[in-house]
Amino acid sequence: MKKVQAFHRRSLEDREGFWAEQAKLVHWHKPFTRVLEYSRPPFAKWFLGGETNLCHNAIDRHLAARAEQTAVIYISTEVDEEKRYSYRELHREVQRAAAMMASLGVKKGDRVIIYMPMIPEAMFAILACARIGAVHSVVFGGFAASSLAARIDDAKPRLMVTADGGSRMGKAVLYKSLVDESLKLSRHPPDKVLLYRRGLDPNLPTTAGRDVDWVELAKKHDKAEVPCAWLESNEPSYILYTSGTTGMPKGVQRDVGGYAVALAASMKHIFCGEPGETMFTTSDIGWVVGHSYIVYAPLIAGMTTIMYEGVPIRPDAGIWWKIVQDTKASVMFSAPTAIRVLKKHDPAFLKKYDLSSLKHLFLAGEPLDEPTHQWITESLGRPVLDHYWQTETGWPLLAPMPGVEKTPSKLGSPSFPAYGYDVRLLHEETGKEVANGEKGVVTIVPPLPPGCMSTVWGDDERFVETYFTGFKDRIVYSTFDWGIRDQDGYYFILGRTDDVINVAGHRLGTREIEEAVNMHSNIAECAVVGVTDPVKGQMPLAFAVAKDVSRLGTPDGRRALEKEVMQTVDKQLGAIGRPRAVHFVTLLPKTRSGKTLRRAIQALAEGRDPGDLTTIEDPGALEQLKRALAGAPQ
Repeated sequence: MKKVQAFHRRSLEDREGFWAEQAKLVHWHKPFTRVLEYSRPPFAKWFLGGETNLCHNAIDRHLAARAEQTAVIYISTEVDEEKRYSYRELHREVQRAAAMMASLGVKKGDRVIIYMPMIPEAMFAILACARIGAVHSVVFGGFAASSLAARIDDAKPRLMVTADGGSRMGKAVLYKSLVDESLKLSRHPPDKVLLYRRGLDPNLPTTAGRDVDWVELAKKHDKAEVPCAWLESNEPSYILYTSGTTGMPKGVQRDVGGYAVALAASMKHIFCGEPGETMFTTSDIGWVVGHSYIVYAPLIAGMTTIMYEGVPIRPDAGIWWKIVQDTKASVMFSAPTAIRVLKKHDPAFLKKYDLSSLKHLFLAGEPLDEPTHQWITESLGRPVLDHYWQTETGWPLLAPMPGVEKTPSKLGSPSFPAYGYDVRLLHEETGKEVANGEKGVVTIVPPLPPGCMSTVWGDDERFVETYFTGFKDRIVYSTFDWGIRDQDGYYFILGRTDDVINVAGHRLGTREIEEAVNMHSNIAECAVVGVTDPVKGQMPLAFAVAKDVSRLGTPDGRRALEKEVMQTVDKQLGAIGRPRAVHFVTLLPKTRSGKTLRRAIQALAEGRDPGDLTTIEDPGALEQLKRALAGAPQ
């Protein structure tokens, strides 16, 4: 691990020299005059004076060497469609979309909200914004009208780009009526709505004078040539909203140059994606993973990127592995939730396809529990690399770096701090660094490296207040996650700092209890929440999905499995971590991005209103919880 340690150490001790080297991985129209300005902590500016463009780095600079190489493979198991675009074709499509936007009044610095399903036109729109210097704000398709309206009012967009609908598990999810309602609710609606029709909504409502048909407008700009706008490195590239504790969404603002450099460096040092290879990231463009590792990073690296509309189990649980085989994907990126879904299915699906092209599978989005990590590693027969980051960081914060040095993996660990990140584990009350083996809050000593958020859109004060005021007398960025570091320097994420249960004065992370429940051989996944207890203050309550449900057909069978799970927890954590009860369900309530809705579970368990559930994947999961809490069999 000496190479990785030296690489990381240099990135902190010689920040400017280190990042000047990484900056050579992208094209600069005008060289930067200064690598870092940090005169106003915690605000950092990277590559000052340099001019570049994300779209140019993703497309134009590759045309001389790889114009005919496939840039994008679109696969939809929802509408049974596949399309491929070469770099030359992508260049043409993006220029046309940029001309369309310009014709609708979009200029450099204007905001464009993109509310689209996983279709190629969404990628064209994102890259077109980058090309002309507009600031895109992608909102995950399916957000409720009120949530969309809040984002519209914060961004004040010139244009909204949308489609008639998306599809999920073969069912159409109509967007346009949501868009229309959100525009009625918003105080700053855009002048125009650019609408792509997929034929999913036969009763599609349109508003004359505002709604513009994508295909009709595209005909007028068929052979358009739109040059890239050269942007100073620190100008905003996009806004991506993330939930705020106040209920008002936070607009994570990203720059141009720092983001381009961070992504290019990550493809070289972390993901090991080479030009001409294929990357399959199973996320959605509405989330940060989709921005970074479906749209921008693979294209900046000269790779082929896969845009997949569908779920991991339809038409069957082998679909992802079939895609790996058919596209000869070498790098894959998914989430632990998806792997836990696949874990419930026959592992034969993993053995059915030729995965020899796959170098490794990266997993992130939430903590990866040991049993799941072990199962997918053994089933896949390929390295499975856990890593950890956030919407705010834009690229991995803790990660193995096989491009620097191949290091051994530890199950359940995202390995080490990535280069550029000065990570410290701090005691939540004293703010002092904790020793190996002690739990602390995962923090970063600023300046944050290139690619991280610059600020909260339109609200510098909120940026400082939210992220940098958690510890008295020192400015550090808080991830709001618990972590622990072992004697070998490997980090383990223990869950959110607000996911802590206080049982009779003992503080327990829900992640620790979930890990223990998951150790039972018949548990596929679980969620643990803390519920109010009149004696102990709080008690953990577990909701678990069993692999083999045949034992749950009778009350005696359920009680026997519950007892076994309790014994497993006792063995792993001791009686202090034992849940008050274990309720068995067939699915947990999750967002469409795969995050478990623990706060909603906790609210239901305590008889409270679960609040805004617009991002829930399957409302039926909540009904199951209610029935389980009422004692009814599932």
